Amino acid sequence: MTATEMIHSTPRSAGGAMPKLLIDGLSKRYGNVTALEPTQLAVEKGEFLTLLGPSGSGKTTLLQLICGLVERSSGRLFIDGVDQSDTPVHQRDIGLVFQHYALFPHLTVAENVAFPLKMRGCAPGEISRRVKDALEMVHLGHLGDRFPRMLSGGQQQRVALARCFVYQPSIILMDEPLGALDKKLRDHMQIEIKRLHRETGTTIIYVTHDQEEALAMSDRICLMNHARIEQIGAPHEIYTRPRTAFAADFIGISNIFRGEFVHDAGRPRLATPHGIFNLPEDVSATGKGGALVVRPEHLRIGAASPNRITGAVSEIVYAGSETRVIADLGGGTQAILRLWPGDPVPQIGETITAGWDANSAAFVP
Repeated sequence: MTATEMIHSTPRSAGGAMPKLLIDGLSKRYGNVTALEPTQLAVEKGEFLTLLGPSGSGKTTLLQLICGLVERSSGRLFIDGVDQSDTPVHQRDIGLVFQHYALFPHLTVAENVAFPLKMRGCAPGEISRRVKDALEMVHLGHLGDRFPRMLSGGQQQRVALARCFVYQPSIILMDEPLGALDKKLRDHMQIEIKRLHRETGTTIIYVTHDQEEALAMSDRICLMNHARIEQIGAPHEIYTRPRTAFAADFIGISNIFRGEFVHDAGRPRLATPHGIFNLPEDVSATGKGGALVVRPEHLRIGAASPNRITGAVSEIVYAGSETRVIADLGGGTQAILRLWPGDPVPQIGETITAGWDANSAAFVP
């Protein structure tokens, strides 16, 4: 399929609009090292897409290819249906927000935010108005005369966001912008970025290795591994129906039971070292077998279910909003359970049996 054919065959949004960004076979190689396999990706206008994955998975390389900071090895890139593959980085109408705020220390907050407008030759009156609006948008209108050194880390990050939003770029790319903040401030800034995205309708592509951040902020998650896309979908889909063992293990906490198919009265089940388990109803038993993915919140101590495991409690972890129980199943395998409010807390060393509903699990080949 040609790039043009791909554009016209890409699913449209509800209004029938062209994808905001279309990546057609983009790849990057450094000698014999592949930083990004040929990649296909369409991003809708106004979407918040997160590139998620471990270090070396290709997410930052893909981000750099989108904005033009590195030269592609193959493939094309389209913005609003226009080929921008060879367009210089400063002409792609793309905004960048980095982990380190990159504010000019000798300029005030207002002057930092005004900088991209001055570089674009905007009139002084328009600059003043747009800087005021941008600072109000990030709740910093009263700090325009201060210098960056006089601000907290969270305030500096909001200045960086205002400086990016002020010139209204077509797409905003964020490369781990909250990585330098403490957890409480990071959680607050996640809400701020979601609010800005909702209020402006800007298309945002966000890079992180933090799975909780990706689940909390995204319209869709593009999970990457070994320089390619592993799975792409809505956060709920990625979490509840991972398509590969890597996706199941990387997103959230998982109990993974591997085994081979056996047939019991014509019904396929999965035989594992820890029991023979019923499969979700939507699973087609093809091949030799695979793995069941059971999330900790679906395992209940004492549940009357055909799918049960037995083990000795080795650790109890109190995490404030939840309590986790770690049980040793033997053979070097552990299971993690989440207790629900009101559940009795077992003792370390106690033998417990826990079960789950077959349809609450996911199956991966």
